[in-house]
Amino acid sequence: MIRAVAFDIGETLIRDDRGWGAWADWLDVSRHTLSALVGAVVAQGRDNADALRLVRPDIDIEAERAAMDRAGRGESLDESDLYPDVRPSLAALREARIRVVVAGNQTRRAGELLRALDLPVDALAVSGEWGVAKPAPSFFARTIELAGAAADEVLYVGDHPQNDVVPAARAGMRTAHLRRGPLGHLWADSEYARAADWRIGSLAELANLFLPE
Repeated sequence: MIRAVAFDIGETLIRDDRGWGAWADWLDVSRHTLSALVGAVVAQGRDNADALRLVRPDIDIEAERAAMDRAGRGESLDESDLYPDVRPSLAALREARIRVVVAGNQTRRAGELLRALDLPVDALAVSGEWGVAKPAPSFFARTIELAGAAADEVLYVGDHPQNDVVPAARAGMRTAHLRRGPLGHLWADSEYARAADWRIGSLAELANLFLPE
């Protein structure tokens, strides 16, 4: 029985367009170019941050992020960054008496911005606050703790098979692969995505699993 659902953040709850656009502008490269590079490294199974290193091989990403903040061009999020199915689907899960938590690889600042959106969730945490990121087993141990249920009673939902589905399953959690965003679409038919307990195209599909007939 599923008692809690834990959500990834990027390309699960929020679009990554704004963040990558900000990086392209900061590095003085066209948004199309950076977008294509992100697609290329994703297709190669590399970390998407490698796209920034292709633009500037010697980049110190954290130092550049701090410089962006000082210049007033740091991270930002608002309602337009949410996928349309997010609020109604999270609310529906809570109405079905499912505990809803958010846990993903994001900075502390992103965590603050997400909390400011006042999503219908019971708890929210990001890797920047925990000091550990996916796919590390300790990240999923923290997620299970946040969910407040036994591992096999927690469903983890994400778009990245290798970062979300596989390590969550290894931690004893149930999993749902979301076909959304570059990674979600690219790896939708991979053996990793097929290993998920559920494969969905929207969060509304997930919510329907727990609603009464």
